[in-house]
Amino acid sequence: MQKLSLDAQVRDHLKRAADGSTGRSAATVYGGHEHVLRQTLIALTAGTVLAEHENPGEATVMVLHGRVRMASGEHFWDGISGDLLIVPDARHSLEALEDAAVLLTVAKTG
Repeated sequence: MQKLSLDAQVRDHLKRAADGSTGRSAATVYGGHEHVLRQTLIALTAGTVLAEHENPGEATVMVLHGRVRMASGEHFWDGISGDLLIVPDARHSLEALEDAAVLLTVAKTG
């Protein structure tokens, strides 16, 4: 069994995002190419946007810190710490409304 502190990871990646030129930092915390399930911690500074992209498979975004907005077409969903957002099966984007960290969970279906 393995264990890691998401709180510590959030603090570390928020600092990396603030110190970096892109305003973001990310790391896979579980899974990868050899697994169906993949969990990625993503930290974003306020105003940073992950541009519109395709849905990678069945996916959720758990907001660990801050506030985010997920948008798809004319629809959007705001999330705060503790919220779970279901990623739409369509092109979508994610914006940090304030410094934020999320846990993206993806089950690759194909």
